[in-house]
Amino acid sequence: MTTIDRDVAAHYRHGSLEQALVAALAAMGKDPDRLVPADLMGADEFHIGGAQATKDLAAQLALTPAMHLLDLGSGLGAPARTLATLHGCRVTGIDLSDEYVAVATSLTRRMGLADRVAFRCGSAMALPFDAAAFDGVTLLHVGMNIADKRALCAGVHRVLRPGGFFAIYDVMRTGPGALDFPVPWSSGAETSFLEPPETYRAALTAAGFSIIAERSRAAFAREVFAAQRARQAVSGPPPLGVQIVMGPQAAQKVANLIGLLDRGVIAPMEMIARS
Repeated sequence: MTTIDRDVAAHYRHGSLEQALVAALAAMGKDPDRLVPADLMGADEFHIGGAQATKDLAAQLALTPAMHLLDLGSGLGAPARTLATLHGCRVTGIDLSDEYVAVATSLTRRMGLADRVAFRCGSAMALPFDAAAFDGVTLLHVGMNIADKRALCAGVHRVLRPGGFFAIYDVMRTGPGALDFPVPWSSGAETSFLEPPETYRAALTAAGFSIIAERSRAAFAREVFAAQRARQAVSGPPPLGVQIVMGPQAAQKVANLIGLLDRGVIAPMEMIARS
């Protein structure tokens, strides 16, 4: 693991994340050993739009139960579980954080999905998989922590079968302006590697991909945050939400993210490419 990898993993470290989630679930009257995805109320989703964003991306991929997918930077495993539940495919997730991998594995077992979804600790920059091992690869809000987009895309291309897809949903730089830290993916500039869409396009093309779809999800993101503010104005923060995962700076991280989005400095973008 590189120094940057260690710094990125440290940014996401909680220390007692599973215990905090289980305690919140129990306080809500949920049985932590018999969960369904809705029980977590999005606390296991760490990208803008949560499950809806995952579903929107997946709807473009023609997924089938025969497919084996790789989710890079799999976090607490929600996207992998969503893909497996809705489309029947098998999903392997990989993440730098050993704590996230442990929690993702536990939550997946608690939801009865361990036969289709598995996680391992590792880097997206040194994928520990054979060539042509996967039918598709997903990357949801992870590239912002990866400096070398060309090496990332080359590694993904290697583990994809011919004709496989690489589906990206990342926050990208879409306008000028300084970044305000902390943000959800980084506490400072040393682990934040935002790039504009053209950098991703160039990296994908250099790796041998053909880009088949691209769209901005800026309007979608603004709608998500507006709805969130309206709900919280009535009932306050949810008892179980991403604030548990992001820790004591959660409110500032989200406020900075929304400010950058509203100023047009950043936007969540989708890109889908084929090998």
